[in-house]
Amino acid sequence: MSLVRLEKINKYYRVGAHSLHVLRDVEMSIDEGEMVSIMGASGSGKSTLLNILGILDAYDGGKYWLGDTLIQHLGERQAAQYRNKFIGFIFQSFNLLPFKTAVENVALPLYYQGVSRRKRNRIAAQYLERVGLLDWADHRPSEMSGGQKQRVAIARALIAKPRLILADEPTGALDSETSHQIMDLLTEIHQTGITLVVVTHEADVAARTQRTIRLRDGKIVDTPVAAAS
Repeated sequence: MSLVRLEKINKYYRVGAHSLHVLRDVEMSIDEGEMVSIMGASGSGKSTLLNILGILDAYDGGKYWLGDTLIQHLGERQAAQYRNKFIGFIFQSFNLLPFKTAVENVALPLYYQGVSRRKRNRIAAQYLERVGLLDWADHRPSEMSGGQKQRVAIARALIAKPRLILADEPTGALDSETSHQIMDLLTEIHQTGITLVVVTHEADVAARTQRTIRLRDGKIVDTPVAAAS
């Protein structure tokens, strides 16, 4: 069953007096429980595609289905509700709040769901334990390594129990050994049934996924069938 389905998605950006065609009739489908990578050179449209998948940016033509929901013409509030319900995000730059501890950063999605402080911090501690960082619960990002910060970001992405996790260059700011550890963790998460989409420029990262979707000049240039799980 498809969790993500794009039908002839087009996206334009206005640059001065000109219109830049960033995505061109993009069609793709990602099944529930798949782990897929998206690769492409700088300017190929992969970040724009990820923003559309994450309901962070609108598209100008086509249709985007997330589960049974057509994601189209949403207001900011409605888009935020769908993001909170369906999607977890992992970023290259971690996007942690520097003035909050690890447990407070992980708990943040539950704050937006109206969960009480005591309950959300208790749940956040469980997710920190899951990524091996319970002992760092009261530390701020400035006291942590890059790998530790990414683990906090992964725990934050998981806490709202999303159906889809979007990871934008999750190993891009890490050394090779730490990158391997983070990919091990993401693979473990995928094995629990969560759908994962990883944008990367690293071939060894893409090789850890079930299949790779390649973008060139705003178009999908090949979409191999999913490997057997």
